[in-house]
Amino acid sequence: MQNLYWQLFSSFFRIGSFTLGGGYAMIPLIQHEVVEKRKWMSEEEFLDMVAMAQSAPGVIAINTSIFVGYKLKGIKGSVACALGSSLPSFLIILTIAISFTSFADNPTVERLFKGIRPAVVALIVAPLWKMSKAAKLTWKTAIIPIAAALLIWQLNVSPILIVLLAIIGGIIAHCYLPKK
Repeated sequence: MQNLYWQLFSSFFRIGSFTLGGGYAMIPLIQHEVVEKRKWMSEEEFLDMVAMAQSAPGVIAINTSIFVGYKLKGIKGSVACALGSSLPSFLIILTIAISFTSFADNPTVERLFKGIRPAVVALIVAPLWKMSKAAKLTWKTAIIPIAAALLIWQLNVSPILIVLLAIIGGIIAHCYLPKK
């Protein structure tokens, strides 16, 4: 059997190499690799890790990879996963930065990036839909994320304030609402 550290590094390196659109676009690929393909954790554990990764400062995909690595192999596993998921982006950005001046104003490149945008949106929406099912989101509980998105989008409320209010609301609900 392959060394688990190498499996962690190579899995996240592959995901980081072939994902466009940032951290949220990586989540469905991480979920597929970690939950469905490798069976390193359950869907519920993965959802909990994504929730923690969203709460922690930094890029969600890196945070998620760190949590996966830590669960499986402690600090060394976290390092392997973090390097695997961040190294491809670093190398790609370094390459682009070195050669950017030669194609910055190229209309074909501009059109290419505009064409990628709808695919990125789909890559973000797909895991949200899947995670909402796994989290047993109902129309009643969907009000909270919809309200948060509208507050941020329409009223320019700080996401930090939304997170703080959600924490306070969760504590109050846990302490004062009847348990089911």
